[in-house]
Amino acid sequence: MQAMLFLINTAFNLLLMIVILRVWLQLARADFYNPFSQFIVKTTNPAVLPLRRLIPSIGKLDTATVLLAYLVAVAKLIVLQLVLVGSIQIPATFISGLLVVIKETLNLLFWILIIRALLSWFSQGNNPIELVMHQLTEPLLRPVRRIIPPMGGLDLSVLVLIIAIQFINLLLSDVFRGL
Repeated sequence: MQAMLFLINTAFNLLLMIVILRVWLQLARADFYNPFSQFIVKTTNPAVLPLRRLIPSIGKLDTATVLLAYLVAVAKLIVLQLVLVGSIQIPATFISGLLVVIKETLNLLFWILIIRALLSWFSQGNNPIELVMHQLTEPLLRPVRRIIPPMGGLDLSVLVLIIAIQFINLLLSDVFRGL
């Protein structure tokens, strides 16, 4: 049973990360022609394009893709409930779907920051994935750098943002556990 739950969680989390990345790439106005961006767009187009015909964007926010992320999270919860319990708790599932999207977004941001930090130590700077990660994270790191500028060549903004992400994740877990 644990192996089945692992596969279900992994499959849905990977799909959810790809959909969240599409939203994030659009909000950050990352390079659309980057190979990594093209992979994300081509992977999500079969589901996003039909939804776009029904749901218009609101400003820079692609609401069709946001809805797709929410639907993937709800589908994950439904499948897990069916496997574990054999029934579905509809109201709780739809509320928890939002929490799953938020937590997975924070988790994705955490790992992209870790990867970006590791790449900054080893990479020569001409990797297309590194460029996209820079474009995704720089709008979040810039305000932190205004408060805590780099000291002696050491940029602590990534560490501060990682700590903030972990704090928010724990806070969300505590708040939703109490409900």
